Amino acid sequence: MAANDKSFVDYYEMLRVSPGAELESIQRVHRALAARYHPDNKETGNLERFLKVNEAFKVLSDPEKRKDFDSSYKSRKENPLPVFLTKEFTEGVDGEINRRIGLLSLLYTQRRVNQILPALSVLEIEQMMSIPREHLQFTVWYLKAKRFIAQDDRSSLMITAEGIDFLETNLPEHKTMHKLLEAADLGESRQQQIAITDNGAGESAAVPSLR
Repeated sequence: MAANDKSFVDYYEMLRVSPGAELESIQRVHRALAARYHPDNKETGNLERFLKVNEAFKVLSDPEKRKDFDSSYKSRKENPLPVFLTKEFTEGVDGEINRRIGLLSLLYTQRRVNQILPALSVLEIEQMMSIPREHLQFTVWYLKAKRFIAQDDRSSLMITAEGIDFLETNLPEHKTMHKLLEAADLGESRQQQIAITDNGAGESAAVPSLR
């Protein structure tokens, strides 16, 4: 698998398994998702998702292909997500409000994909958001005070049940982050996520209830 970020698809997010998942877990999840999205399933059939799930399984179930994929995956995770490089996340009061939604979104995805390791370290968050920890201190304090996030015994951050309820209620108001989470659900490439960010650049990203 080439490390070309424009064509990278996150197969772990697509199958909702952790990067350390055993083959047995990958097989079990694949069977369930393949049955759900099979075109013959009149209730939940989806040909596009069915093909993507099968593609993910072919890579993650093959030791050599998975090794190549993991190399690209690690390189990609060290780069910030494009949405966090926009002014909507860096300037003024609205930037602070959007950082709260952004951080909750990252922690939401992490917990949903990796139940064994549901938290992200401050370093990982810094890398994904391209925001220094000093600029995240107020964001983290606020979300902890609202009990939307908590710290584990390694001081990493994870979303709480209250945080999940809040995000799922308010995320539709934040159109760009909502679309990006939907894209992550399909493991879509970073280039596709950049397109979503560009298309949403003119939208208001603020969520008044977070003030």
